[in-house]
Amino acid sequence: MRITMAMAALAACALAQDPRVPVENDKVKVLKVTQNPHTKTKLHKHDINRVMIYLNPGKQTIAYQGKTVNLNWKAGEALWSAAAGMHIAEITSNDAVTIVEVELKKAGAKTPAKYPALDPVNIDPKHYKVEMENDQVRVVRVKIGPKEKVPMHEHGLDRVVVYLTDQDFKITAPDGKVSPAVHKAGDVSWGTPNKHADENASGKPFEILVVEVKG
Repeated sequence: MRITMAMAALAACALAQDPRVPVENDKVKVLKVTQNPHTKTKLHKHDINRVMIYLNPGKQTIAYQGKTVNLNWKAGEALWSAAAGMHIAEITSNDAVTIVEVELKKAGAKTPAKYPALDPVNIDPKHYKVEMENDQVRVVRVKIGPKEKVPMHEHGLDRVVVYLTDQDFKITAPDGKVSPAVHKAGDVSWGTPNKHADENASGKPFEILVVEVKG
């Protein structure tokens, strides 16, 4: 039993460190995959809905049984991908594409989400803009210029954050404590409800996509 438990612990640790699965919990499983061009996948299906975030521009053909879908996206674009039947996918553009796939484990919320009074989309529409919203997610694009600040705001939902650029931030908590926040472009993190103010401490523009989970 001890050996079995130890092996299970090691397996869990390995999963947590797997760069292909940067986040997994009871609400989401996030996959970060790189697909090479002109290589067809095996026949497969997706049983749950996903948000797809494309870190590179690209084109893809998805051949379902009975129909074909052609996708064409820009770098940093987010698309909704509903659960789908058996299909084969192929990147038809000429370069490899890295995709962050946010698999949504929970069903959609039965009632509309209630956002806090300091919801950043409402108090700072200059920096926070809704890309898409349904009963499972709200996807928000955040753009903050060099040295710009965001006033005290509150995130009311759990969320996946995908960094499209490097981050060098100063985060101010409600009690005034200031702490740094640093990430690299392509990083993925998990956030829980909290309140803070932001300052872009770098001389470069900052951009992320935030997938807020409603279920």
